[in-house]
Amino acid sequence: MTQPAVSHHLSHDISPEFAAAVRAGLCKQPQKELPSKYLYDEVGSALFEVITALPEYGVTRSEERLLAEHASDIVAQLPHDAIVAELGSGSGRKTRRILEALCKKRPTTYSPIEISRTALQLCRRELGDIERISIVGYERDYLAGLAEVSKRRAKDEPLLVLFLGSTIGNFGRLAATRFLRDIRNMLAPGDALLLGTDLEKPVPVLISAYDDPIGVTAAFNLNLLARINRELDGDFPLDAFEHVARFNPDVRSIEMHLRAKRRVSARVRAAKLTVELQEGETIWTESSHKYRAEELHAIADDANFTCSHQWIERDWGFAESLLVAR
Repeated sequence: MTQPAVSHHLSHDISPEFAAAVRAGLCKQPQKELPSKYLYDEVGSALFEVITALPEYGVTRSEERLLAEHASDIVAQLPHDAIVAELGSGSGRKTRRILEALCKKRPTTYSPIEISRTALQLCRRELGDIERISIVGYERDYLAGLAEVSKRRAKDEPLLVLFLGSTIGNFGRLAATRFLRDIRNMLAPGDALLLGTDLEKPVPVLISAYDDPIGVTAAFNLNLLARINRELDGDFPLDAFEHVARFNPDVRSIEMHLRAKRRVSARVRAAKLTVELQEGETIWTESSHKYRAEELHAIADDANFTCSHQWIERDWGFAESLLVAR
């Protein structure tokens, strides 16, 4: 077995950025909000791994089934000798099938891009035993990490970007198209993006997936306030909030909120902020937009990609779409 080469390019301390985002989000009117990417600190990343194992949350298992069944076919459609960059790798478990299929054909460089150092460490442990893989992790935001990977690749070396797990659903539809355009602007013609999307399904199924009966998703959501308390010298009373998941039919999205059970006044000293919430007022922490498989062709076209292939898992409802840069 070949020992993988592993290195990390670490970002600057994110606390000033985190503080600025918290201040901006909690000052918004009429709806306070916090960026979903900050759900994934060490505790949040660990809780999300538990969520993926819950029977109510079928997204991860659906994608894993799809990739297990179609990995060889997917790899057969990819640019030859491409290096691989993954936006938001998480633990890397869902990516294993693709990387194993690639590494059977040739040595492969894989660059997971994560803002969570814990996730990068989990990813290295999960995938480091694959033969002929070289792992170079980037502790960055998605686009900053991708820019770094693109800059470091050799001239004419093709690039495959993985954006799995339906993370694109965290963006509104217009924002998702803009984000795909931003990715496209870092790619050369013929480079590829493998995009995972969760498909529409009955509302009760979605609500159950995002508000499980044993409360893991609630703990995951509440941890965002706990993180603010830990890292930004906040004093949010966690027992004053409850997790809420609801479906917005206008945009076909599940929304996660933290709802105040009573009037709350909290300080976030590192953000120079005092925030007031009335009973029943919410902080919007995440959206998860659901798609129809056929609409992804038009979205790809708007972002200057061609959707060349699509694989669909129908038991839960999940799609992988291969978008090729024009």
